[in-house]
Amino acid sequence: MAKILERIEAEILLGIFDYAKYFPKSKQLKVIESIRNQQLVVETKTPTFEAFYQIWFAEKEIEWRPSYKEKVNIVMNKYLKPNFGHVALLNINKESILAFRASLAKVEHGKKQKCLLPSRINQIMTVLRMIINEGSERYGFESPFKNIKNLKEAKTDVMPFTLAEVKAILNTVREDFKPYYTVRFFTGMRTSEVDGLKWKNVNFERREIYIKEALVNGILGPTKTDGSNRTIQMSPQVYFAFVQQKQRSFKHSEFVFCNREGKALDYRAVNRRVWHPLLRYLGLEPRRAYQSRHTAATLWLSAGENPEWIARQLGHSTTEMLFRVYSRYVPNMTRQDGSAFEAMLNEIDHLENVS
Repeated sequence: MAKILERIEAEILLGIFDYAKYFPKSKQLKVIESIRNQQLVVETKTPTFEAFYQIWFAEKEIEWRPSYKEKVNIVMNKYLKPNFGHVALLNINKESILAFRASLAKVEHGKKQKCLLPSRINQIMTVLRMIINEGSERYGFESPFKNIKNLKEAKTDVMPFTLAEVKAILNTVREDFKPYYTVRFFTGMRTSEVDGLKWKNVNFERREIYIKEALVNGILGPTKTDGSNRTIQMSPQVYFAFVQQKQRSFKHSEFVFCNREGKALDYRAVNRRVWHPLLRYLGLEPRRAYQSRHTAATLWLSAGENPEWIARQLGHSTTEMLFRVYSRYVPNMTRQDGSAFEAMLNEIDHLENVS
């Protein structure tokens, strides 16, 4: 009986369970057969998950940037297709979705064989959710994604450098990369933006940088969001970094920062050959070069710059993200947490004593 029960559970899980095979004399057989026949009518109208994905992707890709289309295809081919590709849309139920999500938590990747983070699992599930929800609306069945929420994600990993660390990096880095990292640390540009920056978008006369394109996986395309298109004002350090870089690459490439062949930089190669060896040499904690963007934000805040101006420099539509992500670092950098308020109270006490 135990073996039969295991077999039944396995067949149910695979969607091939035949009630009549195990309970041929059951009084419920006619009812179950009637329900099953109704389901078959609907199933004939619903394609397999993979077939519907092809339809859905062809309709949606016009809305997406090239980098996002690539991400969706990676999720489909690596995770969704092996699990749901051959299954009819109607047969994908809540249990199978939750089982799939649980299995993702056990997937290992990378050289260190780390498990997928909740943020990555949520990204995979978001693609699955979009496909299933569109299919349920189109073919008239209730979406099994009802009440399935995203996993709780850890807060954004922000590890900005101190001003002393920035100076140490710029004083030590290779001369040919000094302008590159000066621009990164003092403009807050994203990696894709600085690597895709062209000379035509650098205005020396007005001392402005125009962010209109981004380089993602070697492909030059639109910026991350519409709000990312912006004008960045150059500080004196940034201006002179561009002057130095102009002598190196202006006649050699359309890109401001390029390799010896005049092509855009490959950030993976730069990280491997320049960035990470530099941090190790200086004894600094390992972190992504993207932290230069976070560093710019915290340095501006600690210097007392207008938050709205900082948000515009970074390409944020509002100051909400600025305060949520970065403001907690300002007291640690200025060592003046609450001191302005204390100074005001001391001034009031002084005036009262004088009077």
